[in-house]
Amino acid sequence: MQESQWLLKLHTYGLLNNSFQPPSKIRTLRTYWRQRLQHVTGAATCVQRMQKALTQMNIQLANVISDLSGVTGQLIVRAIIGGERDPHKLAELSHPRIQASRGEIAKSLEGNWRQELIFVLQQEMEMYDTYQRRVAECDQELQKHLRVFADTVPPSTKENLPPKKKKKQNKNNPHFHLADELQRVTGVDLTRIDGVDVMVAQTVISEVGLDMSPWKTEAHFASWLGLCPDNRVSGDKVLARGTRHVLNRTANALRLGASTLLKSQTYLGAQYRRLRSKLGAPKAITAMAHRLARLVYRMLKYGQHYVDKGAEYYEQRNRQQQIEFLRKKAARLGLQLAPAYP
Repeated sequence: MQESQWLLKLHTYGLLNNSFQPPSKIRTLRTYWRQRLQHVTGAATCVQRMQKALTQMNIQLANVISDLSGVTGQLIVRAIIGGERDPHKLAELSHPRIQASRGEIAKSLEGNWRQELIFVLQQEMEMYDTYQRRVAECDQELQKHLRVFADTVPPSTKENLPPKKKKKQNKNNPHFHLADELQRVTGVDLTRIDGVDVMVAQTVISEVGLDMSPWKTEAHFASWLGLCPDNRVSGDKVLARGTRHVLNRTANALRLGASTLLKSQTYLGAQYRRLRSKLGAPKAITAMAHRLARLVYRMLKYGQHYVDKGAEYYEQRNRQQQIEFLRKKAARLGLQLAPAYP
């Protein structure tokens, strides 16, 4: 069936809403984004190989610089490829914000300059630059394709929302205002959810789309992602516990976003820390990814905006729930709960 006839059929049965996008648009967006992620992964592999070549030359640059793909790391590596061997001259290329001193950096650059490893370093740097150019090309195509969605979704109504919290920018973020484009396309700002940055939001939209009608409820959506418990029961006996093994890029992105909530002083951050202390990190990450999936579903389907209530509100609410639980348990035992300090 042709796409025009399919859209006409959806109009006839009233199944086409404002958030619906033709499958071809979402499919094209998904293709661009997956191709970009392949290039980002390739660039990361080149950085790892460059780090390995430096280590084999006994150059312990990783002890003083955390990211070889940063400004200081790139300047030093490119200078080494260019023929510079003086550790002190190489240390002078470090950025002032580097915590290590110039002397410490120079000491970490004392190694044996093996020609074959310099050759490997040069080739990996050239491959890294190639991947970066490919990523920039994908960004241009992404930005161009997102403009197609301009007239298909009505602009969202402006509401009095609290100011958006500043999040640490990922170095692999697209080189244009992707968050603004996604908000214009979806009508909501998914990056307001703590743990959901622009990379996670783009992955969700490109993999799932904007139409949430295939899933009746948020529980169905979370189950489709493989984030729900799947207890195997036989004869009223639980044989196994855990989630289903589902290979889903959206679920992986949500798990990655959930893992960043450890130090977040927000409602979701406090919830993750409590679950982590109770269940352990792996199960807590899955549980918070489930929570993020439900929030994303509500925002995309109903156009709701997420407003963080804060970690203090969560702690007070959790404390009140525990008090209520103890009060009910005492009542069942014929006792009465009283505060220790009236």
